[in-house]
Amino acid sequence: MLTPSEQRPRAQRRRDSQPAADVFHAVADPTRRALLDLLAQGEEPVNFLAERFAVSRPAISQHLAILLKTRLVGARRVGRERRYRLRPQPLAEIYDWVALYERFWTNKLRALSDHLRKHS
Repeated sequence: MLTPSEQRPRAQRRRDSQPAADVFHAVADPTRRALLDLLAQGEEPVNFLAERFAVSRPAISQHLAILLKTRLVGARRVGRERRYRLRPQPLAEIYDWVALYERFWTNKLRALSDHLRKHS
């Protein structure tokens, strides 16, 4: 008897077993950040997205492929086109990392404020 994961098509099993690409790498590129900003406003087809950039449609498709690997973007077919949407859950990894430094700087600034009050 096959397990539920073995019953899925081979391509789906391979995709499920691959780790998500690095979210930090994905958002390091300004074009990909701009794509995420556009998709935060709602689902859009690739042609709409490509029109907003001074790069080729294939270049935008490559950026979207990276965002799909990181699961920051999802896609669905509507007729002949693919519509992309923001999937913000992986951004929590970045938020958690930045939060560590936010606490650090909050403590440092509080200590500086206390020091300045004592010596003024």
